Amino acid sequence: MEKQDPAHVVIFPLPGVGHVNSMLKLAELLSHADIKITFLNTEYYYDRVIRHSSDGFSRYMQIPGLQFKTVTDGLPKDHPRTPDKFTELIDSLNLAIPPLLKEMVTDSNSPVNYIIADGYMSHAIDVAREVGISIIYFCTVSACAFWSFHCIPNIIIAGELPIKGTEDMDRLITNVTGMEGFLRCRDLPSFCRVNNPMDPQLLLFARETRLSVRADGLILNTFEDLEGPILSQIRNN
Repeated sequence: MEKQDPAHVVIFPLPGVGHVNSMLKLAELLSHADIKITFLNTEYYYDRVIRHSSDGFSRYMQIPGLQFKTVTDGLPKDHPRTPDKFTELIDSLNLAIPPLLKEMVTDSNSPVNYIIADGYMSHAIDVAREVGISIIYFCTVSACAFWSFHCIPNIIIAGELPIKGTEDMDRLITNVTGMEGFLRCRDLPSFCRVNNPMDPQLLLFARETRLSVRADGLILNTFEDLEGPILSQIRNN
């Protein structure tokens, strides 16, 4: 019987340390299952990783079946790419990545079966749908964080966001179902501490999180025994 080629998965994290590290671990696990992995980085981030790489990162480059490729993020080289410029990075990725990703996954020399994309890269869903392959979202945050981001529109409507600078940071946020009794202002990330409820970064996280329902599957950086009740909320919604 002719041996089948291994499945080929493209993994594409957001260019940030926490996102890349989590998805590298996933890439390693899938490689051990005899799955071919193409790990996609932006050129800017990959250059930084290589120039400052530790032995830990070098280890991944020795894993059989795991290859690294780069694409442009569409920003000029002198762009700071700092957290306060996050929306500019996402907007640029949304424009630059789709044609490059489509070209990669349709390469006849190495056809791709699945995409595992970062949870803030909804443009990858459009590419997957266009070429007819499955896509899984990997949100590298906890289930509680993901669910809180998903509920941002409800929190805004209830008047609990944005968090103003002089507020009691122990005030409870009561419009995240299942977390009403313990989620405080201080538990939410800094992009929730803005004056304008229409702040672009605040709305971006809410929009991208809610678009996860378009994916064929969702991976969260957690496990059932740790966040079971919140995982149930996510499944039911």
